[in-house]
Amino acid sequence: MAWRGQLSKNLKELRILLCQSSPSSSTTRTFIEKNYKDLKTLNPKLPILIRECNGIEPQLWARYDFGVERGVRLEGLSEAQISKALEELGKMGASLKG
Repeated sequence: MAWRGQLSKNLKELRILLCQSSPSSSTTRTFIEKNYKDLKTLNPKLPILIRECNGIEPQLWARYDFGVERGVRLEGLSEAQISKALEELGKMGASLKG
């Protein structure tokens, strides 16, 4: 999973939106608990923002150069699928750089 260490080169900011208590956000909460420390250790200067709001659908947002943003809905995804979605957002950032 070498791509995890490349996130800060391809992204300007990573935002994770989720509900603190809803079942639809449970996998996202577990993903954060298991992966946040590793992601932050590998990308110490990358802002990783976790936004909790009651009743919100879980989402993953990446901000790239020039204010370009891309988002992914996480409802119904497994932890592996969330990881894959994050990897794809990182690859998209690399492709935007040309």
